[in-house]
Amino acid sequence: MALQVRLAPSKVVLQKLLLCVILFYTVYYVSLSVGCIMFQVHELDFLAPFDFKTNPSWRNIYYKVLLVSTEVTYFVCGLLFVPVVEEWVWDYAISVTILHVAITSTVMLEFPLTSHWWAALGGQHRIAMKVPAI
Repeated sequence: MALQVRLAPSKVVLQKLLLCVILFYTVYYVSLSVGCIMFQVHELDFLAPFDFKTNPSWRNIYYKVLLVSTEVTYFVCGLLFVPVVEEWVWDYAISVTILHVAITSTVMLEFPLTSHWWAALGGQHRIAMKVPAI
């Protein structure tokens, strides 16, 4: 006889949300590392996923790494969230984004008001919309 454990629906949602947040930041740091190698950036800031103060310039290699890794993270997480949550992927993606904004505000000690940061977030959701739900 197998042991069956039933969790309350809210605990299941929180458990899946925690897993999605862990996936999100794992993918983020992996894509940052790969981006640093590809663009030959020799210094990776641990707080890079929360950096909205970097000057948005195509001549700034570090900015390119931040932008590309952010876009890659949202695209890959759109695919990885599907097997984790099975349905309601948009709810979890938006919840992770809201948590990311809250964590960013806490880490940087101010709310991100830079338009380029918000444009990157908006661009990511347009990319994620094209990821097919399985």
